[in-house]
Parts: sequence; C-alpha cells; structure tokens
Amino acid sequence: MHNSGQHRITIANTGESYDCRSDETLLLALARVGKRGIPLGCRGGGCGICKVEVVSGDYSTCAMSASQVDSAERQQRRALACCVFPAGALVVKVIGRLEKNICRPLPGQG
Repeated sequence: MHNSGQHRITIANTGESYDCRSDETLLLALARVGKRGIPLGCRGGGCGICKVEVVSGDYSTCAMSASQVDSAERQQRRALACCVFPAGALVVKVIGRLEKNICRPLPGQG
C-alpha cells in the first residue's frame, strides 16, 4: 500500500519540520517526534480536530467523514492529518483547532 520512505513535512504556519514515513499519518508522526499540545481525537477521520491544508506535495488519504471534510474542502487540498499519508515532501498549513495548539507559544515565550 504505502512504502516506508521518509518524507520531510513542513508546517507552513510555524516553519517547523519533521520526518514522516509513507506508512504513517501526519498526525501520528507529529506525536512520534514529541510535538506537544496536539489535540488527538478519534484518530480515524471522524472528529475533524486535526484538519490541515496541503499547500504543496503529493499525498494519499484514508476514509474521512464527509461531515468533517466535504468535497469542496477536498478540492482545496484540505484533509485530516490522521488520514494523510505523504507520498513525498509536504508543506501543510494547520487550520481550525489544530492551528490553535500548534501555533501557540510555549510557556515562557511570546
């Protein structure tokens, strides 16, 4: 299904980047590298907490709830990070509830 190559994922909002394997989702890779403050909901495409917009790069997705990501959003390259598998380097913009946590200053900063 997916090969296990490593791909660089850059978060456009912050400039941070991390590695994600082709056989893991963007959300699981964020958790694996220790990113704090990530809201983890159902991890299966149903709750919509981890919505992202893929700015550039190729990817595939598993099934996502149409009530969380409708066809118009899919055409805008929006998806749920728990369902996105990178096929190469990606630049993603975090939006919604995920943005508030990813872009929040760490204690003692800002």
